[in-house]
Amino acid sequence: MAYDAHHLGPLDPRFKAVPVTAWGQDAAEFTARRPRLAELPTPLLTLDAGALADNVATLARWTGEVGVDLAPHGKTTMAPALWREQLAAGAIGLTVATPWQLSVALREGVDWVQAAYPVLDPAVLRWLSAPRSGRVLVWADGVDVVEQMAPHVREAAQPLDVLVELGGAGGRTGARSLDAAADVARAVRATPGLRLAGVAGYEGAFAHDASGESLGTVRSWVADLAALHRRLAGEGVYPADVPGGLVVSAGGSAYYDVVVDGLGGLHAPADGVRVVLRSGAYVGHDDGFYREVTPVNRVRSGGLRSALHGWARVVSRPEPGLALADAGKRDLPFDEGLPVVQAVRRGGDGATEDLAGCTVSALNDQHAFVRFGDDVDLRVGDVLRLGISHPCTAFDKWGLLPVLDDALAPQPVLVDWVRTVFG
Repeated sequence: MAYDAHHLGPLDPRFKAVPVTAWGQDAAEFTARRPRLAELPTPLLTLDAGALADNVATLARWTGEVGVDLAPHGKTTMAPALWREQLAAGAIGLTVATPWQLSVALREGVDWVQAAYPVLDPAVLRWLSAPRSGRVLVWADGVDVVEQMAPHVREAAQPLDVLVELGGAGGRTGARSLDAAADVARAVRATPGLRLAGVAGYEGAFAHDASGESLGTVRSWVADLAALHRRLAGEGVYPADVPGGLVVSAGGSAYYDVVVDGLGGLHAPADGVRVVLRSGAYVGHDDGFYREVTPVNRVRSGGLRSALHGWARVVSRPEPGLALADAGKRDLPFDEGLPVVQAVRRGGDGATEDLAGCTVSALNDQHAFVRFGDDVDLRVGDVLRLGISHPCTAFDKWGLLPVLDDALAPQPVLVDWVRTVFG
């Protein structure tokens, strides 16, 4: 896979992953000589080329085997180069979470984009109402949402496709009952410039682990979403012809197997119905939350492995059993668990060695507090490899990410770069 090195141009200090020795050098030329990891600065977040490729292939293969579509959530990476790999592997399109993300996806030429939220910005609605190619789908969970959209789409060159969002008690957005959702569907159907195109929702709002109780809660909600779709079809609320077909969409990165169990039978493209998963975190995966909850632990879909690793240099040993390393909240995710010490590179350029007995106990803005016992030898200048949790809050901290050939190798080397666009 080729990512962004070939068109970045000269490297410069805008990107904290670029070493000072590379400033002014052409990115492709610098990368072509395969610099060692030791030549890159700390703190650092890296991507593993093999893990990225394997993860993209794994979910593409699995969705093909179970017979559903995939429109991965682009917000995870906001990296067009990675989006292109997902699309090339067979994804039907992308999902986004804000009007700005929608604009980026369309600018990048993605011709099928699901905006998993209600678009209410008048300027964006008018922009979407202009003649355009490709398909854009947005969500609505209330009649009031439809009423807010209505005046800005009335003169649309083509109808804007709307999915009715089903939620549930204690969840996030989404109509709180099937009756309320049906009312939203009828309001969409009656509004010029809008076209009722299916139903959607997010099951991850109702559970946060893989316990039997959580999986049961998710199954119940998925059954309700299927029932809503069947109700709208049975009552004749759907239009007779929806270009591109009706869409039934759910499925984050934690429960996509449960979603397919409950919705997969609805997928019938020949009959104008597509079940579309939105899983996105699988691309980077992690060594924390998603490692524990991912469906690869429940279904035979091949393995996902973390493509993301943090690297932090020990800069202080102020007291026994405590080291301070140079990566903090500005560099690494912490909302789903603190980073985990996995390995050490002695002096920063030694071979990567497994390291047990160290724990990151806290993060400041730019420091990690590393605790350890008397049996651990940790010195100023050593570089730690850190496993991270929650890729969705990792990519956004880096405008440019180095891609290593193998982050677990004794001496990883740089093989490419991935550019993110988080605004």
